[in-house]
Amino acid sequence: MVIVHNVFRLKFGKAREAVSLMKEAVAIQKRLGVDVGQRLLTDLTGPFYTLILELTLPNLAAMETTLANVMGDKEFHANYEKFVPLVESGHREVFNVVE
Repeated sequence: MVIVHNVFRLKFGKAREAVSLMKEAVAIQKRLGVDVGQRLLTDLTGPFYTLILELTLPNLAAMETTLANVMGDKEFHANYEKFVPLVESGHREVFNVVE
């Protein structure tokens, strides 16, 4: 099992809008049949205006398949285009679940 953190550093003052759009993105993914654990996390400490989309997947192959299915969807793409201007930077962290 793997846990993926898609970490987004948001522009100052854009957290509410970004969280709203990310909630819509998660709903779109569910309508597309994406059946993975998903959580949205925001900062309590550390860098301000951090939003993390956490995914729990059985393996890396499932991550690749999920990304391909979602990124090819027009509704998701339209949502993502609204989200991108709110983001300063981002990165992805992938963790192997040991226990």
